[in-house]
Amino acid sequence: MSVLRSFVSGSWHAPSDEGAPLHDAVTGEEIARISSSGVDMGAALEWGRRTGGPVLRELTFHQRASLLKALASHLREHREELYALSARTGATRNDARFDVDGGIGVLFAYASKGKRELPNDTVLLEGDVEPLGKGGTFVGRHLLAPSHGVAVQINAFNFPVWGPLEKLAPAFLAGMPSLVKPASPTAYLTARLVELIVESGLLPEGSVQLVCGEPRDLLDHLTEQDIVGFTGSASTAALLRTHPGIVRNSVRFNAEADSLNCSVLGPDAAPGTPEFDLYVGQLVTEMTVKAGQKCTAIRRALVPEGMLDAVATAVRDRLAGIVVGDPADPGVHMGALAGLDQREEVRRSLKALLDAGTLVFGDPERADVRGADAERGAFMSPVLLRADDPGRPEPHEVEAFGPVSTLIPFRDAAHAVELAARGRGSLAGSVVTADPAFARRIVLGAAPWHGRLLVLNTEDAKESTGHGSPLPALVHGGPGRAGGGEEMGGVRGVVHHLRRTAVQAGPSMMTALTGRWVPGTDRNVTGEHPFRKHLEDLRVGDTAVGGPRRVTLDDIEHFAEFTGDTFYAHMDEESARANPFFGGRVAHGYLVVSFAAGLFVDPAPGPVLANYGLENLRFLAPVKPGDELTVTLTAKEITPREGAGYGEVRWDTDVTNQEGASVAKYDVLTLVAKRPGSGDG
Repeated sequence: MSVLRSFVSGSWHAPSDEGAPLHDAVTGEEIARISSSGVDMGAALEWGRRTGGPVLRELTFHQRASLLKALASHLREHREELYALSARTGATRNDARFDVDGGIGVLFAYASKGKRELPNDTVLLEGDVEPLGKGGTFVGRHLLAPSHGVAVQINAFNFPVWGPLEKLAPAFLAGMPSLVKPASPTAYLTARLVELIVESGLLPEGSVQLVCGEPRDLLDHLTEQDIVGFTGSASTAALLRTHPGIVRNSVRFNAEADSLNCSVLGPDAAPGTPEFDLYVGQLVTEMTVKAGQKCTAIRRALVPEGMLDAVATAVRDRLAGIVVGDPADPGVHMGALAGLDQREEVRRSLKALLDAGTLVFGDPERADVRGADAERGAFMSPVLLRADDPGRPEPHEVEAFGPVSTLIPFRDAAHAVELAARGRGSLAGSVVTADPAFARRIVLGAAPWHGRLLVLNTEDAKESTGHGSPLPALVHGGPGRAGGGEEMGGVRGVVHHLRRTAVQAGPSMMTALTGRWVPGTDRNVTGEHPFRKHLEDLRVGDTAVGGPRRVTLDDIEHFAEFTGDTFYAHMDEESARANPFFGGRVAHGYLVVSFAAGLFVDPAPGPVLANYGLENLRFLAPVKPGDELTVTLTAKEITPREGAGYGEVRWDTDVTNQEGASVAKYDVLTLVAKRPGSGDG
């Protein structure tokens, strides 16, 4: 009999006692034992802070992103092993893919976002420079730096792979080591996941630790630099949030808790419409994937009063075709719950729900099971209920965390919003409709009570990932009962693990501190055009000045004829003079930008490979015939690309007239080659 080990302080630790038994959800047999006895929680946290933290903080966002991508590729090679072990949790092959592939996909997604949306630097700058004085010599900026602590991740039993990975990815990308504490019933799968991560040798030492078993005094050792991420029940989240160790040190705490998610059927989606079928199919899917053990599953199916019977019949007929049984059987649609204790908990919750409704499908006490013992395994029939009185509190307050959903009638959009809000905060909601007006009323009305809302119809059905599928690019969390937190959300998830500091300084000092050129800092104007410099030779502040160039009426008319842009302000003197902004004919804004490019471009082949865009373009003053343009181009930000023979350079571009007034400002984005033989080509 295997005893799960913890991985703490750089080594595997076997518990000092025999531990508690863990059972196969399908057969009921004991498959492992679990205990955290002998683990020094304080030492584990200090190991992460002292060993993992400094190494991760030395890496840039891009370097961390590359490691996440490598880890995702490594884990993908071991999917079959993780799928097989998932079957012991009661998961079918499709359930296992949802968990395993979903988790690996999060790693890939954050690796991609790290490369595309974050700098190749160890800190992140937020927002623009804020002028703090009239003379321009005192400025401020927000800087985000990694916390000098450990991201403690307390996970639920229902997603033993996706759960840890969706917390690990943003924490690692932010430069924080993780300590993973899985829920005991399925901890053997998370333990194997961490073994694969450790065996890969891809992540720096101290990046990941694992505690199997009770957390014991773990939270007592938290500091103000640590972060706690919790997934589980709302009641446990409330207890943890008020733990003395968290309160005393103002530890950043994020909870993603269970919730009574709803799905609303639009009145337009009558039987026979594609949307009606989409609604029924989605509801059955959410009831049966992972045996309904998803914190995002549909617990409340809100249906127009006149369609309640039709929906009940259609869902009942679909559920009648669901085969429950051994998840290893490819003909089985729904496996077992995570364990017998979990099944009993669902049955207890169902008793309260049945007080407020009637049974439409299923038997809470028995299930027809294929290929397995219905009592030794944690099997249960899908259960569909109907609450004809939508005002009863039970469906809006009691969650049966299994294959259970309740049909609830509503009168109109306002009533549907009211019922949705009675869940007191949900992770996910959906509305199935082709009526934009109805969809808008539901989305805007229900948004304050939901972390995510899906509008489903034939337009997005083919690509939609469904009601219950969190996506790494979007926040995963919700208000109120759902925990009040946000996990993931792309860069937002990374920022959660960073500390925001307002830095105040003079422009030159701010440039030196941040590595980004700030207006007011001296420019470096030399005889060598900065476009002749390779990436390694460029410095923030390197500047080229071009001009002046006189703009003539012929230029304006030629540009108008050549481009077809004959807007009256450029071609009609009388109309342009009547315009309060111009007072006469003016040059096209894009003519100004084009002339500026001609003034700063060095035409010969060289390190500048391409101009790939402009950002923040603003036209600040009109340019009239006879005005003379000068352009000042300054290297603002230099970003090497890992593993590539080039990097990105952002240039501050200021186009001024003969009086020195700015007529246009924008950033030019270029790709610049590294020196040959630099090792990245």
